[in-house]
Formats: sequence, structure tokens, C-alpha cells
Amino acid sequence: MKPKVRETLNKIIERFESGDIPEAVAYSMFPIPDLPCSGWSLLNRTLVFLSGSMDARGIRQWNSVNRYVKKGTKALYILVPYFKHVEDDLGENQSKLLGFGVSPVFRVEDTDGEPLEYENLEVPDLPLLDRARDWGISVKAIPGNYRYYGLYSSGRREISLATNHECVFFHELAHAGHHIVKGNLRPGQDPLQEIVAELSASALAMIVGKSIEDTTGNNFRYIERYATQLGMSVHTACLKVLADTEKVLNLILYNNLEELVLPDRMVA
Repeated sequence: MKPKVRETLNKIIERFESGDIPEAVAYSMFPIPDLPCSGWSLLNRTLVFLSGSMDARGIRQWNSVNRYVKKGTKALYILVPYFKHVEDDLGENQSKLLGFGVSPVFRVEDTDGEPLEYENLEVPDLPLLDRARDWGISVKAIPGNYRYYGLYSSGRREISLATNHECVFFHELAHAGHHIVKGNLRPGQDPLQEIVAELSASALAMIVGKSIEDTTGNNFRYIERYATQLGMSVHTACLKVLADTEKVLNLILYNNLEELVLPDRMVA
């Protein structure tokens, strides 16, 4: 195995041991903007995330958008498969995988030049944005592929939004609150954690939401999907997480973990 290939794989193994991989994979799956690396393998997109970036490209790709790699920057290496075209017994061409090599790419943070389109996206004026900032969590708008609309990254202390729907923000803010309440969250989309987040989001939409859009139907279907995975009814699943949901709501609305007292007025 070539040294650079071994070095790249060792980095991934080290992150598995440290527990970073589940979050890295989740972040690599969302969002997937219209970037060159969006067409890369999940493994290579994960390598980009582990390098502390969301956008990496080769030198020519950066030059094509009038950006240039800073002097002295070290490359990030991604894995590249090598194929050979061979004829099978029927005389048809087949691609045979010979092995893997590496290719140098560079993070957007290590380039200078003209601004990129996604750098101009702005977060809308959402309710409770200040609460995220109180907790030291940044909120950023980012283009997405509409398979995922939002993501909370505990490692980066960051909420990424690919939509201006406030309920999506509430869902991710609830994940952040749940993380504070529990001290840690299970990696990936854990059904009970997802139900806490969506139940909290539905309540927040009623209590402080500004949107006139009724999202309760979507909230129900989302919770139902995860309740089914647990072999529970929606009602039973919600009751199971009610205590945690109450703590999350209390933390978000009042920034404390005491008994939750809902305000008299609710805005639909």
C-alpha cells in the first residue's frame, strides 16, 4: 500500500477510535451543495469534513473560479480509484479496479480570490436565534440538496440550515438543547432523540413561532416514522420522551432547567 494511501486511511481509523466518525458522516451527507466534492464518495467527503472544511478542490478547479491556493498550504489527500478496461469472455469491455491512489486537494479556507456564491447566503430573522448564540452555537445558511434541511453539529457547535422554515431551525436548536441537558447525544439519527427534537420543534412553533404555516401534520409524520422504528405508537413514543422534551423546552425558552411554565399567549 502506498504511504499516502496508508496515511489517509490511518486518519480515518484514528477518528473512528475517537468517536468523531458518526458526526463526520452525518455532516458529509448534509448538506450537499452544488460543489465539485458533492460528487465525491462519502469517504472522501468525510475526509473533507475531518479536515475542518466543507469545500475542497484541486488547484485547477480553484483557478477556474478565480481562487488561488495560499503559498505554503499543505494539501489534503483524497482516495482515487484506478481502473483498467479489459475484455471479458464475451469480448465486452469491463472496468477492473486495480487499486487506489491519492490526489491532492485544498480547502476553501486555504485559498484567496473572488467570493463564492454560497458565501453570500444569509440566515433569515428566525425566532430564538439569540438563544443559539447565548450557547455559543453559530447558525449559518448553506445550500442543500433537499434530502436534508438542517443539521446540528455538536463538535463544531454549529447549526446549518438549507431552508428558511423556522420549524427546521427549532428542530436543530432542540438537538442542541438536548445535548446540553444530557451532556452527550448518541451519534446519528437516534429515534428517541429525533422525537424529542421534533416534539420540541412543534411546541416552539406554537409558542414563539412567527410563521402562519401549520407544520403539525409534518411534525406528526416525522415522529410517526421514528415511533414505528421503535415499535411504538406516536402517543406512547411522545410520552416516553416527555420529561426530556420538557427540559429542552425550558432550557430554550427560559435558559434554565427548572419546572417548565408555558407563557399565557401562544402564537401559531
